[in-house]
Amino acid sequence: MALNVGEKAPEFNLLTDENSQLSLSSLNGKKVVLYFYPKDSTPGCTIEANDFKRLFKEYQKAGAVVIGISKDSLESHVKFKSKHDLPFTLLSDTDASVCQAYGVYVEKSMFGKKYFGIERSTFLIDEQGKIQEIWRKVKVKGHADAVLAETQR
Repeated sequence: MALNVGEKAPEFNLLTDENSQLSLSSLNGKKVVLYFYPKDSTPGCTIEANDFKRLFKEYQKAGAVVIGISKDSLESHVKFKSKHDLPFTLLSDTDASVCQAYGVYVEKSMFGKKYFGIERSTFLIDEQGKIQEIWRKVKVKGHADAVLAETQR
């Protein structure tokens, strides 16, 4: 099921890298940049995380909370966040339930083998919990800048 701009963003309640629960509804009144990425400590995901980190203060000025989500464990998130000094929250969606709700857990193919994984995607959610913008099949280069520009609108 594909989500569309203007729809209510699916609720979630996941464990953070600090081992606490975070729900989307707890962020009402704030813009939320929810970015889904395939795997901690891989080249593209590291570049993407560092780009969001580079622009983090600008996101804060725009009133936005940046959150990364992958299927990685809390332990993996803690290591990834610490190694790269990431200033934003990472959520662990080990069963892919939130990934499925957002339509980013898809069939992929590598070297002729099919498997399910996260399609790099970002959702900008407005202060009322509605989807303001969606980026699917994200190319990392320039992505965090493009999301920031939309967040500042």
